[in-house]
This record gives sequence, C-alpha cells and structure tokens, in this order.
Amino acid sequence: MPRIRHISERGNGTYSPMIHTNDSGHSIMFQCNPRVSNGVETVIEQATSDVMPCFPFFVHGRTVKNNKQVQVDEPDDLKLAPHSFVIHRGSVGKYVQELTRDFRKVMEPYTASSLKARRKNSLKDFVSVSGILHVSHLCIFTHTDISTYMKLANLPRGPTLTFKVHNYSLSRDVASMLKKQMVFDRVFKNSPLIVLNSFSGEGMHLKLMASMFQNMFPTINVTKVNLSTIRRCVLLNYNPTSKLIDFRHYVIKLVPVGLSRGVKKIVQNKVPNLGRLGNISEFFTKSNMLSESEYEDDPSSHVVLPQTLTSRGNIAGGQSGIRVHELGPRLTLQLMKVEDGLMNGEVLFHELVQKTDEEKLFIKKKRDEKRKLKEKRKKTQEENTKKKIHMKEELKQKTLKGMQRRNNELEADVMMKKAVLESNQTGTQEDDDDAAWYRQEVGEEPDTGKLRCTFYTHSPDEF
Repeated sequence: MPRIRHISERGNGTYSPMIHTNDSGHSIMFQCNPRVSNGVETVIEQATSDVMPCFPFFVHGRTVKNNKQVQVDEPDDLKLAPHSFVIHRGSVGKYVQELTRDFRKVMEPYTASSLKARRKNSLKDFVSVSGILHVSHLCIFTHTDISTYMKLANLPRGPTLTFKVHNYSLSRDVASMLKKQMVFDRVFKNSPLIVLNSFSGEGMHLKLMASMFQNMFPTINVTKVNLSTIRRCVLLNYNPTSKLIDFRHYVIKLVPVGLSRGVKKIVQNKVPNLGRLGNISEFFTKSNMLSESEYEDDPSSHVVLPQTLTSRGNIAGGQSGIRVHELGPRLTLQLMKVEDGLMNGEVLFHELVQKTDEEKLFIKKKRDEKRKLKEKRKKTQEENTKKKIHMKEELKQKTLKGMQRRNNELEADVMMKKAVLESNQTGTQEDDDDAAWYRQEVGEEPDTGKLRCTFYTHSPDEF
C-alpha cells in the first residue's frame, strides 16, 4: 500500500529534484510539482522493496476557460434582488458579534454570510464593491456606553436610518426557550416574507422607515409565486405610543387540518408507535390522539391552498393550518435619526433634538462651506499630482538624453581604439614586408632599429 507523505513547503513554486530513501534502502529520485493551492508537495512513496517512481497529487486551479461560474451570466432576478452587507464596527463585544451573525441569517440568501470586516476597512471599501456585487443595503451594528445601535443605509448615497436597540435576544436564546425547535438549513435558501404592522401613521420618517424595510427584501409576484419557497417570515410591529419597533423572525409551517393525529402521521410518512395499542384501528379512533395545540387551533389560521406544496398532506384545494415557530433574533428598536446622505448629510429627523429654521440654515451653510473647501483641496491635490507627473516625465527624458549621450561617447571611444589597433597592425605588416625585401636583396638580416630610416636617406631631388 502506498502512503502519503508531506514534504516541506516551498514558496517559489519551482520544480526541484529530490532524493528519498524508502524503507528497503533503495534511493528513489523523482521530481515533484507543488500544489496550486498552498504550495505543499504531497508525494506517494512505495513501501515495499520494489523501486517505483513517485507521482504527485495535484489540486488544479480553475482557468477562466473551464470555470463555469465565469461563463454563465447571473439571472436577472438575482441581479435585481436587493443584496446586503451586515457588519459591526468598533469594539462591540461577543454578544453583538453573535447578533450580527444572527441578522445575517435573517437576510439570507442575498447577503454576505462569511464577510470578514477588518479594522482598517473603511466605509469607502464597502461602497466601492457594492456596485460590482449588486449590494443595495448596508447594516452596521455599533455599541457605546449608552446603548447598542443599528444603522441601515441605502447604498451608495443614502439615506441612513439610525436605530437604538433597547434590548435583544440571540437566536440560540430563543431556540433554547422553545419546546420544539424548527431550525433547518433549507429554510434559509429563500428570502423571507416581510410583514409590516402599524406603519401607516403620520410623518415622513414612518414612510421612509417602511420603505427602507420593504426594499431590503425581494418583492413577490403574487400571480407567479411558488408557495413552497415561502418558508420564513419577518414581522415588524410599530407601537405608536411608545414609538418602539418589535422585530421577530419566524419559520412558516403548513399542516393539514381536519385529520386526527394518527392519520396525520400516516399522511406525513411518519412511523407511528403502536407498542401500547392492541389494534391499528385504535391508533386512528382513539380520542386522545390530538395534541393540545391541535385542540386549540385557531380557525382563522386555516386557509385553502391554491397550490400543492412539497410538504406531505398539503394539496391544492385542501385546507391547511398555518403555524409559525420563532427562529430569532428578537430586537426592540427605536428610530433616533434619519440622515440624507450615507452616514452624513442633512439630518431630516431626530427623535431627541429639535432645531429651529435659523439653526438649520446655519448648519446647511456651514456644510456647504465645508463641501466647497473639500472640493478646493481636491482640485489642488489633483493639480499637484499632475505637476509631479510632469516633473517626473521631464526628469525621465533628461535621464534618457544623458544615457544616449554617454552611449554615443562610449561608441566613439570604441571606434577610436579600433582605428588605433588597425593602424598598429598595418604598421607591423609593413615592417615585415620591408624586412623580407632587405633579406632577399642583400642576403643579410636587417637591423630592426635602422630599417625604416634607410628609406629616407636620399633627398627628394634625387628622384
């Protein structure tokens, strides 16, 4: 049997020959390929005495050509659906962090479930990627010495609603109080149904708040909706007296009505316990086979189904009862402030502070001055950047000219040295020819020091 062995990690991603000695003492040389994912090389070696070449395990990456996710376009309903980021900022504690994760479960499936926000990430980072990822809403949880706050913002330009969280309960706390828990992963594959109660009062802040909550979840086409996809419900109840909003999250379950508990178990494909019964007819006819909740079932919750659902016993035209089981979290919210922009801008509503028209005008004037100063600084910064780029380009051109001049000088020096070398070689060759002529005519070896001067002993008039 071959066994897997991990060899030291290599970061450069190159190929390298390695020598390994197996258990029998044979040396095996092989060449390993690094893993694509983490650079760890995995090698199989033969444990027997036979020498067998090793081969690497590969974790192949996906190219653009073979990646189906790149080639297939997203459907229009997925692009148009409102997506969200749910994060926390600052030092909030472990409970608010868990509340953030629970709220992400509420916003499933159109939210970043595994989003990891670091301290150095600013608000601009989330805004910059919101357009690419079709993110339309941002939810931020913060904590101060006074209370915990939740901010809802519409990306990329606002408005921003700030809520004070008076109290909250986590999903695990809500589940621990229930006798029968209804928590399944498949209920989070579809977006929840939003239900608003008592949001029809006077005031623009109420209309804006209702519109913000409605737009956070996808719209439902009543004529084309599949009832099997509606598995969850988010309830928001506004109390005009206390101005508090109760946030609840439920899972919806439909059960057929008019059936005894025994028949219902058979219909829903559940195996009954017949250990205490003498005959199977007792299982259907016994009067105490109904639970207390089934006895107290409200007739107002009975509906006639227009479609056949995936759950057993719920057929089209049949009567079923709607039951809800709480999933959590629970939140009690109060609207504190409405801002026109994204986390800034003109304050349209404030629960605690009321300003006069003069104060509002002064704040607006001050904000305009600040905006103009910011634009001026930005313009100056752009001009300085262009100036630096121009200076850098001029310096580059000067450097290139100097390098060209130096290259020309080097080429001239090389040509000069070459000419001197050629002239020296030509002079040496002439000396050799003169020495051969002298040796042939006179028959003696010439004096090398006086050979050249013998050609100039006669004056030019003699010729």
